[in-house]
Amino acid sequence: MAHVSLRDVRKTFDAVEVVHGVSVEIADGEFVVLVGPSGCGKSTLLRMIAGLEDITAGEIAIGGRVVNAVASKDRDIAMVFQNYALYPHMTVAQNMGFSLKMRRERPEVIDRKVREAAAMLGLDALLDRVPRQLSGGQRQRVAMGRSMVRAPKVFLFDEPLSNLDAKLRVQMRAEIKDLHRRLATTTVYVTHDQTEAMTMADRIVVLREGVVEQSGRPLDVYDRPANVFVAGFIGSPAMNVLAGEVVALDGVSAVRLADGTALPLGARVDLTPGQRVLYGIRPEHLSLAADGLPAEIVVVEPTGSETQIVLRVGAARVVAICRERVLAAPGDQCAIRIDASAVHVFDAATGARVAP
Repeated sequence: MAHVSLRDVRKTFDAVEVVHGVSVEIADGEFVVLVGPSGCGKSTLLRMIAGLEDITAGEIAIGGRVVNAVASKDRDIAMVFQNYALYPHMTVAQNMGFSLKMRRERPEVIDRKVREAAAMLGLDALLDRVPRQLSGGQRQRVAMGRSMVRAPKVFLFDEPLSNLDAKLRVQMRAEIKDLHRRLATTTVYVTHDQTEAMTMADRIVVLREGVVEQSGRPLDVYDRPANVFVAGFIGSPAMNVLAGEVVALDGVSAVRLADGTALPLGARVDLTPGQRVLYGIRPEHLSLAADGLPAEIVVVEPTGSETQIVLRVGAARVVAICRERVLAAPGDQCAIRIDASAVHVFDAATGARVAP
């Protein structure tokens, strides 16, 4: 296990800087997920930690040792790739033990470590098969096992589940998290899927265009997004964000949209009438009610355990999530209630959080 430190790390391709001074501290044994949209620099950061990409400026340290000039093979890390990267002509056992063979480990040591890893991953009965005889999930387990046998200081995962179907992704998320619990090895995991980030991480680092937008525990980031980008990226369906200005109605603060619709703010400080803001409310904090803001149902999407509803409120569209069954159809008129205590307010100009 090892502490991983990124200090003002930068990366330039052809005079274009794509990673802009990223600083992240990853504690010994911590599971950190780098998450963000495609092109945000998360895979580049991972490859720089792995030594597969040179850094342009800054410093990367693993276990207290600066590794900027250390070859990838000497960093004591193991990387699991998106496409598994298995040797097609080798058996599962040979793939898992290959790195140990290259280190000239004794055959009995290789066999013992491979069988121990296979037992943990449920691959005992598959050791004599070759990759083409395996499912996607089994291949991913083999790739993980190949990393495990090396007992590295740090595990690096580069979008390892993106090639799997939805059901298998859920299963593999749980298996990777359980594996981390048992091994307690420092892990850096890259994904564009915010659900993976929320469910797997001890801490998530949200990236956009090579900059860290926010870092923190998943629920802290979800409950208090630092800016409107994080608010919209973390959470599915995404937070509803509406532009308006702060007004005082009968002595109570509200946000008035361009069409005149007034949205409740509840008790908020440091907001002044006339201030231009972005009003954020998550879908689960909207509900159908007997009275409230008038709305029109646009789309009803039952998913089984809940129903997602797209509504038109004034000129704006919002998404609500209802736990109960909704017997309504597009075009129906209704009313919605907003949980004012759960409203997020962002500055319209900068996107930064201003309240609460």
